[in-house]
Amino acid sequence: TISVAAGTPWRELSAILAAEGQMLALDPPCAESATVGGVVASNCSGPRRRLFGTARDMVIGMTLATLDGHLVETGGMVVKNVAGLDTQKALIGSFGTLAAMAAVNFRLAPVPEASRTFLIGCRSAEECAAARDRILTSVLQPAALDALNPAAVKLCGLDSIGLHDFVLAVGAGASAAVLARYGRELAGAQALEGQREQAFWTMIREFACVWVNGFPMRAVVRVGHPLRALADVLNSAPGACVARAGNGVSYLAFDSPPALGEWMLATAAMEWTRVVEWSGDEVRAAVELWPDCGGDFSVMERLKLLFDPQRRLNAGRLYGRL
Repeated sequence: TISVAAGTPWRELSAILAAEGQMLALDPPCAESATVGGVVASNCSGPRRRLFGTARDMVIGMTLATLDGHLVETGGMVVKNVAGLDTQKALIGSFGTLAAMAAVNFRLAPVPEASRTFLIGCRSAEECAAARDRILTSVLQPAALDALNPAAVKLCGLDSIGLHDFVLAVGAGASAAVLARYGRELAGAQALEGQREQAFWTMIREFACVWVNGFPMRAVVRVGHPLRALADVLNSAPGACVARAGNGVSYLAFDSPPALGEWMLATAAMEWTRVVEWSGDEVRAAVELWPDCGGDFSVMERLKLLFDPQRRLNAGRLYGRL
C-alpha cells in the first residue's frame, strides 16, 4: 500500500512504483499531465479495468479538507480495514464538488513478469462480441479486453498490419508459461510485444483526450451498457468507438454537435447510460452533457448538501448538474 499527496503528478507516482516492481493499474488518460487527485476526483480508468477495477477498488483511504477548515481521515492503510465509514468512495468521481483531497491511500499490485497483447480480427460487431464471450467463459483471465470498430482500428493505425474491420484486443500480463497458453488458446491472433504493445495501449488509453484536445467541435461520449449490448453499441457509432468489452463501458467519438445530437436521439430508447465525458468548448455550450442522470441523482444532491451546504465547491463542475 502507499499514501501519496493528491497533487503528485501521476507519471511521478508511476515511476516510483515501477522502480519497486509495483503498479497502480488505472491507466488514466492524460497520464503525462494528470495528478493523483485529478485521476481520483474524475474516477478515470483505462483498459486494465477488466481485471483490476476502478479507483473505487484501489483507494483504501483518504485525507480530505472540508470547507470548515478540518482535515478528515477516512479509511486506512490496510486493504481489509473495516473501521468507520467508507467516506472516500463518495469523493471518487465527485469532481471536487464535496471536499478537497489532500492525500490518497492506494492498494498496489505487482508488475507482471511479462505481457503480451493478442489482436483478433473480426468481420462484424456480432463476431467481435462472440469472440469476447468465448474468452469470458474460458480459462483465460486477461487484464484488458477492448473492442474497436473499423474507424477506431484505422485511428489506431492497425490497418498498417492488415487489420481493417473490427478488432478484439486481449491484453495479458503473466509468466511466460501462461502467455504461451494464451498463444495456444488464441491461435491465429496477431501478437504484440515490447514497444509495439506499449504504443498500442497508449493510443487506446489516450483515445478520448487526443480526439478532443484542440478541436472545439468534437466530443467523446461514455456509454454504460449491458455486456450483451456490445455489438449494438459498436454498430451504432457513426465514428470511432473503443469499448471495454469485458466491462460494458464504451467510448464513442463525434466530430460535431449535430452528429452527437442525432446519435443521442437515435439511441434514446436504449437501456444505456450516456455522458459526454470529453468535449470541446462549443460542444459544452450546445449539448446537455448528462442527459439522463437517473433516479439516484437525488442521493447525490443530498450528499452535496451534507458536505457543502452553501454550494461553494466547483459549482456546476459535475456535468453542469452539481
